[in-house]
Parts: sequence; structure tokens; C-alpha cells
Amino acid sequence: METTDTSPKAHPKPRFLWFFFLLALVNLMWAAQGTAVKFLEGKLGPIAITFLPFYVTTVLLIPLLIRERRRNAGAATVMWADWRKFTAAGVGGQVLAQLGMTWGITKSLASNAAILNLLIPVITAVLASFMLRERITRLRIGCLLVGLAGVFLLSMEDLKQSSFLRASYLFGNLLILAGCLGSSFYNVYCKGLLQRFQEIEILIFSYLTASVASLPLLIWVEPFQFSQLAALDWRGWTAFAFLAIFMYGLSMVLFFYVLQHLPVTIASTSLYLVPVFGILLAAGFLHEHLTAAALAGTVIVLASTILIMRWDKPAV
Repeated sequence: METTDTSPKAHPKPRFLWFFFLLALVNLMWAAQGTAVKFLEGKLGPIAITFLPFYVTTVLLIPLLIRERRRNAGAATVMWADWRKFTAAGVGGQVLAQLGMTWGITKSLASNAAILNLLIPVITAVLASFMLRERITRLRIGCLLVGLAGVFLLSMEDLKQSSFLRASYLFGNLLILAGCLGSSFYNVYCKGLLQRFQEIEILIFSYLTASVASLPLLIWVEPFQFSQLAALDWRGWTAFAFLAIFMYGLSMVLFFYVLQHLPVTIASTSLYLVPVFGILLAAGFLHEHLTAAALAGTVIVLASTILIMRWDKPAV
């Protein structure tokens, strides 16, 4: 039975556990993106890796959108002004985030991407304070800093290997940074759209605009040929299916569901779990060694995430 405690000092326990589980699941799927991209690298170009699964996700979600709008008699009519907002979310958010990250990794180092990704929760908190008027409380700042410290412990090996200043990596680093900005903007901007539209509507409408905007890239910048797909082996097709069904599909549906109930600053703090799962996946599937610093960082990141979700005031 759900508790009726309405204390502003904490979220009700069952809700807290449920949202923490959902965010952990989302971040687990996001953490596996790098492995999936590596399976496709060399077989498809970065633009194709980014957007071909994205198009499949969009097509698969359209029937769900139609069903939801038919079931919801009070669904908001999509006006031209709304399409401008979805275009801003799709182009300024999804296209920039996904292409910047995927293309940037091919031009830089994975270690650089891992470190630059630490900026996403911080950028999100700053954007949310301006765009959504969310409070930047001492608890939120403290949890962001504690989580950041934990991720730095997790990423000590990446820090040793990183090279931000080498000219050969500069373009890739800038692309990755652009991807971080796009991801943060998308999360914050779409949170504001939840006042008028359901999460599945925002997701698919923004995906539609992103798909249309990205087509010229596959036509002129990186011309795609279907023979490239025919050459994929079973691992490539598994990675492709993962990106289409879980990475771009299920993970985003779940994240938008959580955004209906939590401030975007809190939800985005869970992004510190991505390197945690990345380390655990590498240890489990690639037999990489878990250092004491990595284990300590894991505990710190988990603690900061649980702390902000359990005790942050729900009012924003």
C-alpha cells in the first residue's frame, strides 16, 4: 500500500524506489550505447549509425502514438506553433545530441567522451534554472558535486589517457561537447512541453522532426547504400536492434515518464550512473579489472543518486 506521507522533506518511499529503479534501468541502457556503436563502427558511417536505428524507432513508435491519441479524447491539437517547438526539440536536442556524441567519438577518444559527459547533469541543472525556474538548492548542488567526485574516481584511468589539447582531437571534443549541450537542452526543453502533451507525444513528434532534418545528412554528407546493411553480421544486427528498440525507444519512454514526476535536475543527476554501469558491463563482458578506486566511485555515485531522490523536496 502506498504511503500517505506528504512530508516535503522526502518523496514517499514506494515512489522513490520505483523512480530509482526506472532511472537505473534507463542508465543501464544508455551505458550500453558505446558498446553497440563499437560493433557497428567500420561497417556503417557515424551518421548512419546515429540515424538509421533512430528512423526505425520513430516508425515503430508511430502506431503507439496513434493508439494513445485515439484513447485520449482530450489530446491537445498540434498547432503550427507546437511544431516549431517539436522542431527545436528534435533538431536542437536529438540531432545535436546523438550526432555530436557518435561522430565526436570517432574523431576523438572514448576517454575524452567519458569525461566530457560528466558535464551533462551540471549543464542540465543550469538550463533548468533558467528555462524552467527550477531551484538550485544546496542539496542538489551537493549531490551533483558528490556524484561528480564519484565519477572522477570511476574515470581515473580515462583521465590518465585523456588528451583534450591535441589538435587532432579538438574537432571531436567539440562535437562531443555539442552532444552534451544537445542532450541537456532536450531534457530540459521537453520537460516544459509536458504541461501540454503526453510524454509519448513529445518523444515521437520530436523524433519525426529530427528524422526529417537529418535526412539530408544521409543523402549528401554521408551517402548511404543498403548494401552496407546487408554486410552486417549477427553482432552488428544485434547492436542495431538494441539501438533502435532500447536506446532510442524504451529508455526514452521511461525517462519521459519519470520526468512527469521529478524535476529534470534530479532525474538528470542519475546520469552519473552511466559510467557506473559502463564499468560493471566492461568487467562482466570484457573481463576488465575493477580497481579499488572504481569500486569506491561506484558507491559514492549510488549514494549521491539515492540521497537526492530520497530527500529532495518535490516542489520546484
